[in-house]
Amino acid sequence: MPIGNVPVGGGAVLGDVVVTQPSGGDFRGFSSTCTHLGCTVSDVTGGTINCPCHGSRFNLDGSVHTGPASVPLAPRSVSVQGDSVVIG
Repeated sequence: MPIGNVPVGGGAVLGDVVVTQPSGGDFRGFSSTCTHLGCTVSDVTGGTINCPCHGSRFNLDGSVHTGPASVPLAPRSVSVQGDSVVIG
């Protein structure tokens, strides 16, 4: 995924992984599976990772912002290689 697809203060959902960039150059990866009932999060807007099923929202560090989820998103390994964020 090109670094430009992951805005500072935001993120992007790519299949089963969410990549966020809470601050410039700080890329983080998480499972896109909501910890409430297993729905797939839909987007990263307004500074949160959002689940469309029951309204759970997660902070850009994967922690719970608003429930009903009570457990953070599972971390996934991401790294920067050149101009790309690489998953795994």
